[in-house]
Amino acid sequence: MELRSHRLVLRPLRVHDFEQWSEVRVRCADWLSQWEPFRDPGSPDPTRDRYAFAARCNARYRERQLGTGYANGLFHDGHFVGEINVSNAQRGPFQSAQIGYWVDERWAGHGFVPEGLTSVFADGFDRVGLHRFEIAIIPRNTSSLRVVEKLGVRFEGVAERYLEINGTWEDHARFAITAEEWEERRTELLAFSAGRRSLDATG
Repeated sequence: MELRSHRLVLRPLRVHDFEQWSEVRVRCADWLSQWEPFRDPGSPDPTRDRYAFAARCNARYRERQLGTGYANGLFHDGHFVGEINVSNAQRGPFQSAQIGYWVDERWAGHGFVPEGLTSVFADGFDRVGLHRFEIAIIPRNTSSLRVVEKLGVRFEGVAERYLEINGTWEDHARFAITAEEWEERRTELLAFSAGRRSLDATG
């Protein structure tokens, strides 16, 4: 359950990660909350409640066992720096899943998310057997947009009022990559993940 890239280890979060995860989430709360849904009213806050965090970890583990989700924390030199979460994986004729990601504000701009995403693509397409990944981003979230632009993930259009984020129904720009596109670009993207070269899309 552990993935590696040039600078990162990607693995499921465990209960002993609570202190690191909580520190980052609390410190970056204002920066992150503008892009995330509200927590359900009355539900415990996993950023401040270790038991709620443990329940979150257990839920992610069950998703992995069922093949419906693959959540990973990003670790650089042993320090927690963010998450890349694969969710809503569906089988049958669809074989598709959605990806969401975030990074510690202190580490924004260091290229950790695009590097980690290439490892997630490789795992999803080559091991899990998915056919398609989708990424939905609020158009004004320029930091998240730079991730898909850097990797050259294909833009598919804008879904109006797609998700309720921070209390508002927000439009989302939708991006996707398929197994065929991965097959065509695998060498290029894996070389980037391994730190051997930059992507042409970065300029």
